[in-house]
Amino acid sequence: MSSKIKITPFGGVRENGKNMYAAEVDGDIYILDCGLKYPENELLGIDIVIPDFSYLKENADRIVGVFLTHGHADAIGALPYFLNEFSVPVFGSALTVELAKIQLQKDPRVKNFSDFHVVNEKTEIDFGSVTVSFFQTTHSIPDSMGIVLQTDAGEIVYTGDFKFDPTATGDYQTDFARLAEIGSKGVLALLSDSANAENYDQPVSEREIAAYVLETFKYHPSRIIVASVASNILRIQQVLDAAAKSERKVALMPGDVEQIIKTAIDLGKLHMPENVVVPLDTIDKLDPHQVVILQTGRMGEPIKALQRMANKQDGKVNIEKGDLVFITTTPSHSMETVVAKTRDMIYRADADVKAIADEMNSSGHATKRDLQLMIDILKPQYFIPIQGEYRLLDAHASFAREVGIPEDHIFIAAKGDQISYDGDTMHLSGSVEVGDTMIDGIGVGDIGNIVLRDRKILSEDGIFVAVVTIDRKKKKIIATPKITSRGFVYVKTSKDLMQESAELVKETVQSNLDNKEFDWGHLKQAVREKLNHYLWDQTKRHPVILPVIMEVNQHHRRSKKTPTTPAEPTTNETQA
Repeated sequence: MSSKIKITPFGGVRENGKNMYAAEVDGDIYILDCGLKYPENELLGIDIVIPDFSYLKENADRIVGVFLTHGHADAIGALPYFLNEFSVPVFGSALTVELAKIQLQKDPRVKNFSDFHVVNEKTEIDFGSVTVSFFQTTHSIPDSMGIVLQTDAGEIVYTGDFKFDPTATGDYQTDFARLAEIGSKGVLALLSDSANAENYDQPVSEREIAAYVLETFKYHPSRIIVASVASNILRIQQVLDAAAKSERKVALMPGDVEQIIKTAIDLGKLHMPENVVVPLDTIDKLDPHQVVILQTGRMGEPIKALQRMANKQDGKVNIEKGDLVFITTTPSHSMETVVAKTRDMIYRADADVKAIADEMNSSGHATKRDLQLMIDILKPQYFIPIQGEYRLLDAHASFAREVGIPEDHIFIAAKGDQISYDGDTMHLSGSVEVGDTMIDGIGVGDIGNIVLRDRKILSEDGIFVAVVTIDRKKKKIIATPKITSRGFVYVKTSKDLMQESAELVKETVQSNLDNKEFDWGHLKQAVREKLNHYLWDQTKRHPVILPVIMEVNQHHRRSKKTPTTPAEPTTNETQA
């Protein structure tokens, strides 16, 4: 009897990053990667975004484990949050596991987690109805692997991030023989990387990029500030090698990079040229043409760190006249505007900018030819493009059709879609609710669409506060409403607007006090609505309106010699 299979993306489809896929085989759930994504501009104040685990919480007893492909944040970044909810084993290559441990050390709730299992391309793990194995791939980080779930119905193959580079060696080399072996056994479904599907041109080899980095280091006459992702071990190796050959010294900016480099060196995944790295506080003693500063930024995001350096806001090193800012990372399309603004800031700082992506077709992900070659080698019955926005998934689907995959055997999934195999055909069988979980500071999932909407309004139209004190028993307003504003209008030049708003609040509050059925909620809503209409008519803006209603009781003291005077009001209740 054939296995019952269900594949559900929890992220990584129709978006950049946040890769996480669940393969259910005969009731058991295998988690493939557990990544995060960095927020785009409309997610105001959000630090990172991780997958929604709600469905998995309802089925926690069926989770077998987490299987990781590589050590980048889009594959391991959500692991601390996942392991805080689920106590299951984690499997990955030696470097991937060590980088995952670094992520866990930042969270005291899971820093003592120890159920890690190191695997390699020769490992096979028998879980009964499923045998899990791995294959080595080429990416910008060593020890990158794809994952194979061998079932009675055939193999489910997840490529992870990959590309084909014949010049790659050692821990970066693709095992083509192993891929051919997997393809010969019968692949039921292929989940394949689509992140670079819009790139039709064959990328340059990493050897050519290494030569380009060296040339840049040799011929620039002053300091070079290199921007790179902290976990891009290959690029960091090229920077260290080029610095040694050009007689420069490398200083590391604070961040994850020191710990990542140490981990990679300890595992033999990165070679450190002798005496090439120097403390950051010694670079002023060197001639500018001897200096390379490696900036990877907080959480491996170098672009925002460059902005601080360009604006003279970094506490360690700022961009100066004559510097070359060398961007060696390839930003996603969603970051293009941010990168353009960053370049402008750097030029304003009287420095120059150079980017590998401007002059060379470089990427750690497969282009059209490589994507089709992967399909040709594995020969899957069904194809699921993953890892990319919709247009990338759609382009990858068209490549699959060109090499013979039938239209009805291709699934461009959305988050939560459940693609099932019933022993005869694979089909979309339904979906589960899968949203985004937003992380802001230490808050996990406490920021939703309403909060984001308010943040957006605050950023665009500001806030308008109306404070009024009432005596509900006497049905009177004690003092004229006080109006304050931030980010809405300049108060000193808008006195008429503020006075009219105060009168409107006074009328609205008094009207509610005169009503026999007084209600706090109705009062506040009435103030909001009246102000909202008035302010829109006057300014065509919609600020966040915050009515603050305070209730007091006035105690009277009578005297034969003096008129009645109110004592200090006693506050009973404040309503905001």
